[in-house]
Amino acid sequence: MSFVRPKKHLGQHFLKDKNIAVKIVKAMERCDSDTILEIGPGTGILTSQLINNPDIDFYAIEVDIESFDYLKATYPVLGDKLIYKDFLKINLNDYFKDPITIIGNFPYNISSQIFFKVLEYRNLIADVVCMIQKEVADRIKSNHGNKTYGILSVFLQAFYDIDYLFTVGPKVFDPPPKVNSAVIHLKRNKRKTLNCNEALFFRIVKTGFNQRRKTLRNSLKTILVNLQINHEIMAKRPEQLDVDDFVLLTNLVGEKIKQD
Repeated sequence: MSFVRPKKHLGQHFLKDKNIAVKIVKAMERCDSDTILEIGPGTGILTSQLINNPDIDFYAIEVDIESFDYLKATYPVLGDKLIYKDFLKINLNDYFKDPITIIGNFPYNISSQIFFKVLEYRNLIADVVCMIQKEVADRIKSNHGNKTYGILSVFLQAFYDIDYLFTVGPKVFDPPPKVNSAVIHLKRNKRKTLNCNEALFFRIVKTGFNQRRKTLRNSLKTILVNLQINHEIMAKRPEQLDVDDFVLLTNLVGEKIKQD
């Protein structure tokens, strides 16, 4: 282990098991893009598996100056491809023109924000191989009809095919988290756009799940007070709808908004 100290405010739990790192990197064989961006390399255990691979164009982005300085000293060959910035705040189009693969052991406290960033750049990000909190992985992979199904499930499943790869226990981290982790793979699907108003789609999904115990007829009144839509979908709760159902619902609400 390096001299880099894990920082609680950054949600850092450094992976220390090389075998797990090898398994995560091996999962990238199913990815289409050879341009790789590692988010939050920390002490570089994944970096060490990637940096000498002649078949990939490797970049890493780190917000922790201590980790950044350590990585810069340990892997000088990275040069300008080691980026000292906050992934959540950068414009990825400034760095990449062609599709990329993202890899990383995501900090638990910002994993959802990272996924929303992935969605924002979904036409640039072809694949994501990441380790996250198992509970979040279960939620993302969850099918409609389950209690764990939610906003991230719908948004990510709209644009990515999701595979749950394997579970990782707490002991392989420094410090050990209090929960299990999981490695998942997101692969961009064939859906270029949603067949509806996408801004309204995102708003309807968020509104519905923020009041998930209510039927959609009741929860969506915050979007449209006079929600007189004669369709059976309005009597359902949000977790009962898959992505195509939400597209249908968005078009129904959109038509009603035009009429009003």
